[in-house]
Amino acid sequence: MPTTTPPNPGPALHADCANCFALCCVALPFAKSADFAVNKAAGTPCKNLRQDFRCGIHTELRGKGFQGCTVFDCFGAGQQVSQVTFGGRDWRTHPGTARQMFEVFPVMRQLHELLFYVTEALALPAARPVYAELRLALAETEALTGADAETLAPFDVGALRQRINTLLLKTSELVRAKAPGRAKNHRGADLMGARLAGADLRGANLRGAYLIAADLSGADLRTADLIGADLRDANLADADLRDAIFLTQAQLTAARGTPTTRLPARFTHPTHWA
Repeated sequence: MPTTTPPNPGPALHADCANCFALCCVALPFAKSADFAVNKAAGTPCKNLRQDFRCGIHTELRGKGFQGCTVFDCFGAGQQVSQVTFGGRDWRTHPGTARQMFEVFPVMRQLHELLFYVTEALALPAARPVYAELRLALAETEALTGADAETLAPFDVGALRQRINTLLLKTSELVRAKAPGRAKNHRGADLMGARLAGADLRGANLRGAYLIAADLSGADLRTADLIGADLRDANLADADLRDAIFLTQAQLTAARGTPTTRLPARFTHPTHWA
């Protein structure tokens, strides 16, 4: 098992809404569903967005049907695009920047997500055999985040994501190999509503698993790989997620838990958890 807790990646990889021009509220589309109360087209400001780029119902998002907004995480891409790529020029004052800014934001978001995962991998002692490759991937991705809008807007992140995912898979295998017993492989599995209360999932491969509304209360998820796992409405009451790898705050916010749910030190218990 990991012997250290991966450090907080720092403010650059966490959303800083005060320094963003509400790009997630404008650039991205959403469809009326359990996560969003209305339809919204890409490039169109949300009806709740104020002139100062703040949300008019920020403290009431869940109650008003915008749960999807509470779980979205740009990994710091919003402030990077707003303050670095476009040098503090907002799309309202400089409408000529809007189209390109909205094209760059989803690309930057993917780059920052990759940085988040690579940063975590580099903090895992078990991943030492791939540290050199991870450092190269980190440097390459960081360089791309500093590129200009003309370079970023058409950039296809797919090839880079595939190369980095190979390294993250190697990292996952190295970490999970240290878990006791035979680890379960549920990669991409449909576990919606599954009854997994108290399950021993140490070292399990849960990459991309559908755990929507699954009962994971009291489950042991230490060293489990949770990258891309859908934890919406999953019951994490009393679960142990210490040392779970590639977990994000957004996944926790989408789930249900309790103050006794054990989390890695770098995470906080969502405010809606009882």
